[in-house]
Amino acid sequence: MELVIYVGAAVLFFALVMASIALHEVGHLVPGKLFGVKTTQYFVGFGRTLFSRRVGETEYGIKAIPLGGYVRFVGMFPPAKSHPGQVREYSTGPFRALADNARAAEWSDITPEDDGRLFYQKKSWQKLIIMAGGPLMNIFLAFVILLGVTSTYGVYRAQLSIAEVQDCVVAADATDQSCAGRPLTPAAQAGLRAGDTVVAFNGRPVGSWSEVSDLIRANLDRPLSLTVRRDGRQVVLPTVNTVVTGVPDRYDPSKRVAAGFLGVVPDQVRQTGGPLVVAADMWQMTKQTVVALASFPAKVFYTGYNLVTGKPRDVYGPMSILGASRAAGEIAATDKIGAAAKVASLFSVLGSVNLFVALFNFVPLLPLDGGHIVGALYEGLKRTLARLLRRPDPGHVDTARMLPVAYVMGGVILISGVVLILADLIDPIRLF
Repeated sequence: MELVIYVGAAVLFFALVMASIALHEVGHLVPGKLFGVKTTQYFVGFGRTLFSRRVGETEYGIKAIPLGGYVRFVGMFPPAKSHPGQVREYSTGPFRALADNARAAEWSDITPEDDGRLFYQKKSWQKLIIMAGGPLMNIFLAFVILLGVTSTYGVYRAQLSIAEVQDCVVAADATDQSCAGRPLTPAAQAGLRAGDTVVAFNGRPVGSWSEVSDLIRANLDRPLSLTVRRDGRQVVLPTVNTVVTGVPDRYDPSKRVAAGFLGVVPDQVRQTGGPLVVAADMWQMTKQTVVALASFPAKVFYTGYNLVTGKPRDVYGPMSILGASRAAGEIAATDKIGAAAKVASLFSVLGSVNLFVALFNFVPLLPLDGGHIVGALYEGLKRTLARLLRRPDPGHVDTARMLPVAYVMGGVILISGVVLILADLIDPIRLF
């Protein structure tokens, strides 16, 4: 039965992710059609076509490899300025030839009746809306999903009350976790007790545990005086020095940074919240995701290196959609949390995946949506400046010139996907 639940949840989660990707493409499709762009294909997946149906000028369908999707707009690249619709006779190099060949391949299917309906002919703001529509759809989905979880089940949040006071300073990676021969933690030295509620840090009133945590980290090994509420009255504890130790980085938990350490564990309370709370949570998640994206190539490399050399996998490293689905199955099959917590966890992961997909697609490089968004912004800026300076219209930005970057990025994405899928099959990250 456990195996059935595991497989069923993994398949369901995978299907929900693919539904999110399908909706991402709808985010492109709808504004594209509203602005009159000729749209020939809308597909979920890649490779061989499993099913398709033509409605009007657009073919809708599903392909065999369920790892993405696409909408084909006609006329993504403007014609070469010297000979519209044709390859230039004299190419100045391999990169220019690559752009011209791609342009020629696209223009071979364009007819005179398509004039005015080509993507490149649309206004800059319309291109911006069309290309941003996909990632914005994922942000909307992430918000709705996380709002559903937060407003119904709730999210566990650290409180100002103390659940546990650690007795001694022990390194996280120490094999011996006993206190023999180790110094007391600053919290133990100050006489902090479980059940105390922190109200002030060095005389400064505090309103949340995240504020206290930031102050502890920044305090390093300097003096600290805590004021707590104990048995209905405020108590100023003896001044102690926090100690410097390695703690997980806030935005990249796989890295440890030097920071102040007190030695307490706060209470965790499940709390519900509304749109503003979810927006704040998503902003924090966004900052963490941006850091993760910046280090993504390096983390993929080390994931592959650890897989080849047999070293343990970084539990905070990236995973593929296969790994995320496997994790969803593990959550559903475990007996360590209740049914409501399982559902909340699964949808929280789904919301996080949607936010990641959105931010990944905002990376300003082709073939990602961000590359086209930057092109539209640059075109709009050039035309606006020309208009203000009373200069001739500079024309459309030729995004075909960025195709070499697109091919490099496509190769990186493909290799990263293969490495992560292999890692998720051979050495998966285990949650329980």
